[in-house]
Amino acid sequence: MTPENALAAALFAFALSATPGPNNVMLTASGARFGLRRTVPHLLGVTAGFGALTAAVALGLGGLFEHYPAVHTALRWIGAGYLLYLAWRIATADPAGDSTRARPIRFTEAFAFQFANPKVWVMGMTAVA
Repeated sequence: MTPENALAAALFAFALSATPGPNNVMLTASGARFGLRRTVPHLLGVTAGFGALTAAVALGLGGLFEHYPAVHTALRWIGAGYLLYLAWRIATADPAGDSTRARPIRFTEAFAFQFANPKVWVMGMTAVA
């Protein structure tokens, strides 16, 4: 890799990680509410989920969507449904926060969320391209 390509990749990674999105908002809120130590599994889930999604795109998941548009449509509906579910949970949450039920997002939940996060799909496809 040339120094120019390495610099471009580093700037691309920084821009994508520093721009607002669901992961940044959720990680910031989790860190503020639960602290760094309890938020680390969430952070690792985001990182692993993004890596898995990008690897899946690089291995041909995009081709699957081209050959079977119904799969892409189904994924969009599932992702939209999940985002609506999250919005409903936020809208109906107790403003005071019930600390007895509160917990940070788990690794597996953060991992799975990456596949419903439109920003991660765009980032993964752009990185592979």
